[in-house]
Amino acid sequence: MRQLRLGVAILTMGNRPTELQDLLASVAKQDLPATHIVVVGNGSPLPPLPDGVTGVSLTENLGVSGGRNVALDELRKLGDLDLVVDLDDDGLLISTDVFSRLAELYADDPKLGIVSFRIADELGRTQRRHVPRLRVGDPQQGGLVTTFLGGGHALSVPMLDRIGGWPDAFFYAHEETDLAWRALDDGWRIRYAPEVVLQHPYTSPTRHAVYHRMVARNRVWLAKRHLPAVLVPVYLGVWAALTAVRGRSAAGMRAWAAGFAEGVRTPCGRRRPMRWRTVWRMTRLGRPPVI
Repeated sequence: MRQLRLGVAILTMGNRPTELQDLLASVAKQDLPATHIVVVGNGSPLPPLPDGVTGVSLTENLGVSGGRNVALDELRKLGDLDLVVDLDDDGLLISTDVFSRLAELYADDPKLGIVSFRIADELGRTQRRHVPRLRVGDPQQGGLVTTFLGGGHALSVPMLDRIGGWPDAFFYAHEETDLAWRALDDGWRIRYAPEVVLQHPYTSPTRHAVYHRMVARNRVWLAKRHLPAVLVPVYLGVWAALTAVRGRSAAGMRAWAAGFAEGVRTPCGRRRPMRWRTVWRMTRLGRPPVI
């Protein structure tokens, strides 16, 4: 069996030059070398990059979705690939066998579309929100799931050829869920592989100024784009109730409400509701698409 060809995509806003260099050094140490590596400066100039790394500097910040699509397009131009690995620019591959482990997982399962890494801090701790399942349990326990983590994951290129890339309009928040739902509906599997680790500093999602608005708007867009009509109000109602219970600040709730209204009144791209057998499959995997 031939060796899988792997491309690496990294987005940066130019504010973590040391962390970026450390990440690239950890990529270079992998026992299965990446075929191509692309770093996208998302609305920022790029620092000097090591030999063999392709840089793309964008004059405008296109968000996570848009930036990853630029990286994906550049990787395609550089040559044929089997896998694309997306990594946060402040992450670190602490093991040298990450890529070879990925190659083994994909070689063993032709319908494996997405592998979600385990995100762990410097002490090896994994935050609850970094385990991609409803009932978190032991973060060291892997298996099939219904979504994946944006900070570290691998994507099958044949899968991307079928379902398309990232949803540009989302900019930030829930872009992984959008891609995951399309993958599941096309018959691909998503695996959480805790043995594949990206070390990442402890963070809170609310560190982003646009967090509350984007989360709410994109949640509505997800429902409008992908859910059977009868599930749309159920899904949005559940999340509205959870948000009201969890809300910590009046300013955050106002931003959330504005984002929700924006999602309702604005177009979200082509609507293609998932099949009911996909709904049932997600339910059997522990996360029906109503929560």
